[in-house]
Amino acid sequence: MTFDALRSNKNAQIVLGLFFGIIFGFLLQKSGVTEYGVILGQLLLTDFTVVKVMLSAIIVGMIGVYAMKAAGLVNLHYKVGSIGATIIGGLIFGAGFAILGYCPGTVAGAVGSGALDALVGMIGIVIGAGVFARLYPRLNRTILNRGVFPAETIPELIGVRPMIVVAGVAVLIVGVLYLLNFAGL
Repeated sequence: MTFDALRSNKNAQIVLGLFFGIIFGFLLQKSGVTEYGVILGQLLLTDFTVVKVMLSAIIVGMIGVYAMKAAGLVNLHYKVGSIGATIIGGLIFGAGFAILGYCPGTVAGAVGSGALDALVGMIGIVIGAGVFARLYPRLNRTILNRGVFPAETIPELIGVRPMIVVAGVAVLIVGVLYLLNFAGL
């Protein structure tokens, strides 16, 4: 099945979404980032498992997406960002993370493994999403579009081909992962 056929087949999208969601949750669980102690250790800068997992995911996703784009398999659709949206998003994410001790991905994995505290957090996420959706029209008119970024992507901003940025960021991430390993973190 081609990517164009997948885009028009909602049932295939649901099945693939469920399949990859289960794989994602399994990998989060196996890496240990669904455990509250690991998250707390990251916040206290004593356990860098979360950073290692996230950097690994970024490098795999970044290379995979841009390789598919270069092969003509996907078209990327960018949404222009802004300082206002970044600040609001960061505040909401940070408050939830500080209160709960999980981010949205790790809380879903923790719920899947039976963590009751994470289940309470999922209920909070649903309520918070509802409140945000209710406030969105007003926020969009007043805050979210303040300070629109001058470009949609980093390569566009600095005026280079995307693969140069991908290669540079990949080297940087591998270097950080090496240093964390070398330091025993």
